[in-house]
Amino acid sequence: MKYIIPITILGAFLLTAPAWAQMPHDIIYMPKKSVCIAGIYGKSTWNQYWEGSLKRENLNIGTHTTQSVMLMPAIGISNRVNLILGLPYISTSTSAGNLMGQKGLQDLSGWLKAKLFDKKGLSLHGVIGGSIPVSNYVPDFLPMSIGLQARTATGRLIAGYKHPQTGLYLTMHGSYTWRSTIKIDRDAYQADNRVYNTNEVQVPNGFDASARLGVLRRKWQTEVFAERMANLSGDNIRRNDMPFPTNNMQATTIGWYGKFQPRQIGVNARVGKVINGLNVGQSTSFSVGVLYQIGGL
Repeated sequence: MKYIIPITILGAFLLTAPAWAQMPHDIIYMPKKSVCIAGIYGKSTWNQYWEGSLKRENLNIGTHTTQSVMLMPAIGISNRVNLILGLPYISTSTSAGNLMGQKGLQDLSGWLKAKLFDKKGLSLHGVIGGSIPVSNYVPDFLPMSIGLQARTATGRLIAGYKHPQTGLYLTMHGSYTWRSTIKIDRDAYQADNRVYNTNEVQVPNGFDASARLGVLRRKWQTEVFAERMANLSGDNIRRNDMPFPTNNMQATTIGWYGKFQPRQIGVNARVGKVINGLNVGQSTSFSVGVLYQIGGL
């Protein structure tokens, strides 16, 4: 079930001069001494999910909905190095059954992105990042939990090409994410067909990758994308049981992103659909954002 909330946000901020977009998997940079602030609303829903590889529905849940509001500043440390921060407030609910929804601040995330190579439209970029929980939410009440309470560290490489005349671009990235152990409110749990007599749970590490094809012009941007995320270990949801943080989650998502930023204030939107998965919900998601830039002239 879809219980890790992807941060699908593009900070697009603009002035009377050309504007920029910025997030941890693109090849666009905010200028030196500029600060960009994005306010994003997102919603994700599903009524079918993969229990292991078995696709099914659960009438005791009905339709599961996750909503989020995020504040995301992007800071131009230099023209080749940017710092991006994010803090989401998340709520969950279902249309049937007795499971209580959860809500609250989730995890504070930060990424440092640097341009390593740039010549004749070809570029290579490195990203390091991580996250820490900022509230005492419950991680083992899935799919109602708003997160997993794990600290994370991520390393990412991005390769891209942008045609200087048309603005046509293609980017690809790959990432590895380390996740810490977590503590749960029970003395024992079952995973991998074993019983563990401890309250410490090892959340699986994972990877993600994407390919994006689009056009970036002075006032607007549009792209289509395919994303893949997968844990590198873990077990499956047991038959007719709830998910657990040790589950091996995998998902392939396709979608579209667009932005329009004629001046200092802009807007963006994103839609995505999970087309294949393992231990996740087949979710349809969208987000809309209001964007603002300070400095950078």
